[in-house]
Amino acid sequence: MPNLPTFIAPTRFHDPAAALAQVARIYDANIQHLRQAMQRFVAGDDSMGHVRACYPLVRIHTETVSRKNHPKSARLSYGFVAGPGRYETTLTRPDLYSDYYLEQFSLLLQNHGVELEVGTSTQPIPMHFSFAENDHVEGTLSAERRMLMRDVFDLPDLAAMDDGIANGTYEPRAGEPQPLSLFTAPRVDYSLHRLRHYTGTGPEHFQNFVLFTNYQFYIDEFIALGRAAMADPSSEYIAFVEPGNVITRRVGLSAENIDALGKEPPRLPQMPGYHLVRADRAGITMVNIGVGPANAKNITDHIAVLRPHAWIMLGHCAGLRTTQQLGDYVLAHGYVREDHVLDEELPLWVPIPALAEIQVALEQAVADVTQVKGAALKSIMRTGTVASTDNRNWELLPNNQPQRRFSQSRAVALDMESATIAANGFRFRVPYGTLLCVSDKPLHGEIKLPGMANHFYRERVDQHLRIGIRAVELLRAEGVDQLHSRKLRSFAEVAFQ
Repeated sequence: MPNLPTFIAPTRFHDPAAALAQVARIYDANIQHLRQAMQRFVAGDDSMGHVRACYPLVRIHTETVSRKNHPKSARLSYGFVAGPGRYETTLTRPDLYSDYYLEQFSLLLQNHGVELEVGTSTQPIPMHFSFAENDHVEGTLSAERRMLMRDVFDLPDLAAMDDGIANGTYEPRAGEPQPLSLFTAPRVDYSLHRLRHYTGTGPEHFQNFVLFTNYQFYIDEFIALGRAAMADPSSEYIAFVEPGNVITRRVGLSAENIDALGKEPPRLPQMPGYHLVRADRAGITMVNIGVGPANAKNITDHIAVLRPHAWIMLGHCAGLRTTQQLGDYVLAHGYVREDHVLDEELPLWVPIPALAEIQVALEQAVADVTQVKGAALKSIMRTGTVASTDNRNWELLPNNQPQRRFSQSRAVALDMESATIAANGFRFRVPYGTLLCVSDKPLHGEIKLPGMANHFYRERVDQHLRIGIRAVELLRAEGVDQLHSRKLRSFAEVAFQ
């Protein structure tokens, strides 16, 4: 028999806050059971049997396709189920997702007028996902003792972490409930741990607007802007977080207990993350994803579980048209996908549409920052198709094969990440956009040379980053309810945003 915590029976709720409190109660009891068992295991106790704890779940039943016409949720593209039936999902980290869960619970109650049922699921919590931040008790174990963990605890099960729901390929078996969320709790926990590894910062620091770049120059400028904001007592941002969870508070704000845990890492992580934090989590996270579509897919696979309001790619590209100049901007309104990293999850026949709200904000941000407006804006920014390839040296392929395809697609620019980020935004229902800056024109003999590159970076990086930040400000001011487009929702969509 498994060694289980005290069972907490399913309970029905009409109050979303009370439902959330019950989720936290179940989660905390199960996590505490695992942590105490782990301490005993480390101490050499072999008398516990197989220790198991399970995630909380939330479930609703509805018997009609109709919904209540609540004014607060009528315009939203989420917050309701597709039709009659039983729907549920497992939940994790209510401390991190409290605001998100509260919104989803509230919308379900508003739209359907049914009870929420909160209870303990049968989905085990892997021991690896139960450790507290900075808790590494397993590090003291011998290799032989670590091997015995498989006999005592549940370990991560990849079969419980696939993206079938998000990909539209998941089909419940007879008698099983329909999903409420794109991600199960184990899938969320897996990505939260990966985010720490790749970005060097905890998931609790990530903000709801994310900027991606493929050059460290942009990060250097973001760091300068972040530190300047912390020196400004009137700044809307309250903290700046760097890899190692090093936290700088805005001048005039007191340090908090977690600040002492931050430590600058001996080397930067693979994709370092930086966070300009607002009290409402509507600040800006910036991640240097490096070069290539594999990195772009990897990081967006994991950030998606945080359910951000938007992510935007700011990077360099090759200009493909003779009329473009180095330093010109490209606003992507379509993508040619030759990245080959998402072909299985999102077939190439699926179009990746431009999202009007993001496009308008980016175009307005370019005008605001450059002070070039109206028809003159076309002299520094071109709207068109961006091609993304996984072959950095595509120019060297024989017979001009890529060039012919890019010309046939009417592409105006080429990079290695933008289509991947947009496609994963489409796949995970995260609003996306792309604003690139032309750094070379290989088809026209203008390749990057040291002097040209240095001049380009001095002239454009700061301006490009300020445009991205301005676009976030515009999106935030318009209201995030406008962002989550119905273009990103499928026929029978999950209820959670």
